[in-house]
Amino acid sequence: MRIGELAAIAGVTTRTVRHYHRIGLLPEPARQPNGYREYGLRDAVELARVRRLTELGLSLDEVRDALADDAGKNLHEILTELDADLARQEEAIRQRRARLAELLRRADTGGLPPEGPVSPELAVFFDDMARVTAVRPGPEPAMAAKERELLALLDAAADAGHRVWLMTMMRTLSSNEDAIARAYEIYARLDELADAATDDPRIPKLARAIADSMPEEVARSAAEGATRAGNEDGGGFAEAFFADFPPAQAQVLRRAMLLLQERGAR
Repeated sequence: MRIGELAAIAGVTTRTVRHYHRIGLLPEPARQPNGYREYGLRDAVELARVRRLTELGLSLDEVRDALADDAGKNLHEILTELDADLARQEEAIRQRRARLAELLRRADTGGLPPEGPVSPELAVFFDDMARVTAVRPGPEPAMAAKERELLALLDAAADAGHRVWLMTMMRTLSSNEDAIARAYEIYARLDELADAATDDPRIPKLARAIADSMPEEVARSAAEGATRAGNEDGGGFAEAFFADFPPAQAQVLRRAMLLLQERGAR
């Protein structure tokens, strides 16, 4: 039979058959004197088997290994590994769907933060911030919104040091009813420095207030981060962070970070 008939029997395309020939997965018969290749029943059996294995999720390399083992032992091992891998994927999908369900529930109730999607823990913390904003007089400080953006970034970061910083911040602010309110006072004081000069006398006082509000775990994390980066500002991430603020505000945050590093190194 010709290649088109072979492909039709196995339920694949002629292009697929030719690709299997090119990669050595399926033997390619010699051309007949008329210039055509003639395929036999064995070719159809092998091609159908390849199709079934790929439909199960095996890669072409795994299919090649399976077909090379006449005893079938290697195929059993490959299928066992594939089953375990599919089980892991199934669990990952289940967790993702549960997370999506929570996000949809929050969206339906108007509680999905604009910085989202974020982790459930951070979403709860943002809820706490929203409650403080609701009872405060006047508009929310601009620095509070920038803080949420930073926390959302750290929430997605793979760096373990950034995750420690984030989780410690949330624990510190959530552990005390007045902690978030005090944080908002600092946000408001930072807002007041938006157009200030870098020698404004309020800068060192506010930097000290920020550093003093941080727990020891955050101070240690700041010191360790500076050591890993090899400079006092904590590397490229910190530089990009400071560059996002007006000069006086950046000066406050730099001073606060240095105070934390000094405290954490002791």
